Amino acid sequence: MTPEGRSEATRETSPRRAENAVRDLVDADRELALLRELIQAASSGPGVEPLAEAAARMITAATGTDVCFVHVLDDAERSLTLTGATPPFDAEVGKIRLPLGRGVSGWVASHREPVVIVEDKESDPRYLPFESLRGSDFTSMVSVPMETDPVGLVGVLNVHTVARREFTGRDVELLLVIGRLIAGAMHQARLHRQLVARERAHENFVEQVIEAQEIERRRLAGDIHDGISQRLVTLSYRLDAATRAVGVDDTVAAEQLGMARELVDLTLQEARAAIGGLRPPVLDDLGLAGGLASLARSIPQVDIGLYINTDLADTRLPDHIEIAIYRIAQECLQNVVKHAMATNASLTFSVGDDSARLEIVDNGVGFDTFENPLGGDEMGGYGLLSMAERAEIVGGRLNIRSRPGSGTAVTATIPLPSLPAD
Repeated sequence: MTPEGRSEATRETSPRRAENAVRDLVDADRELALLRELIQAASSGPGVEPLAEAAARMITAATGTDVCFVHVLDDAERSLTLTGATPPFDAEVGKIRLPLGRGVSGWVASHREPVVIVEDKESDPRYLPFESLRGSDFTSMVSVPMETDPVGLVGVLNVHTVARREFTGRDVELLLVIGRLIAGAMHQARLHRQLVARERAHENFVEQVIEAQEIERRRLAGDIHDGISQRLVTLSYRLDAATRAVGVDDTVAAEQLGMARELVDLTLQEARAAIGGLRPPVLDDLGLAGGLASLARSIPQVDIGLYINTDLADTRLPDHIEIAIYRIAQECLQNVVKHAMATNASLTFSVGDDSARLEIVDNGVGFDTFENPLGGDEMGGYGLLSMAERAEIVGGRLNIRSRPGSGTAVTATIPLPSLPAD
């Protein structure tokens, strides 16, 4: 090439380089502005949904895309929930759920890798359309994981365009940076939401417990007054009558003493029933394994078409742990009878080196743990929350696995105190 040609090429290349430099500068300024906006949104409040909504709007504007969806991992880490979206899809927030591994977003969440689809999404085997999100209206998309250390995956971020677009590596990297930035704030917001929900549930439970205690005290007082006390008064009359009849009319005395004996038996039964409401006497008589077996046998299985299999370790535990396990089993089996409409259930109690485990599984109707993670009024009494509280009081935890139509499994794991060496 002649010097003149090289000079001409240089003159043509220099403006192009300058144009690229200006574009890079503009992109950098745009990214910095976006990051500032995201930081401001993250510091504005602890709400998960408001943060996701603000992030979706900002990301759409900053990346030149047409719509943005922010999917957040649920507390059980089993599915993604649409938590933020640009209008008009913000009306679908909270309604779209996607199990991990399903759809493009579920694949990204499982593999922690970005996915870029330039066109023809329907031909991608990972793609799962949602009619309400109008996926056919959009041609190209990018889906990236939202991760933060040391938590890991928090959710998935998606952007879509109506027109075909070749997303560059720089576009993907920007979205990954944005995902990492809002993941930390999103995780903090989610922790705050869990804490508030837990405190609210605990406050409600405390109120219910206090109310139940007062109801139980009134019931017990009424039982003692109307039953035991009245029988004792009548017993006193019978004994007085028998005393007066001794030596005068032995037949009357014997009759009065017989009636007194019947009153003693009835009063003893009522006293035992009242005591049983405070502490299960079956634990003293049979131990925990025997008590649980007796509990399972006490259910009218044939009448309701329910059969219960038991597998119980014959191991004694500290009193407070045995009572907690027995009450959890009692409440859980009552829920199975009242609500599960199950035909089969299993009651398993096992003891390991450092913990005891109670599991009750049924093949009943189940329920949605997303809508009711700890049950609700429809579960009877305090629902599953009271069982969770009983487990927590003794340092344990309650785990619930259920789906509509697939039965329910309730597992209580209670740590055991270490025993001193001989």
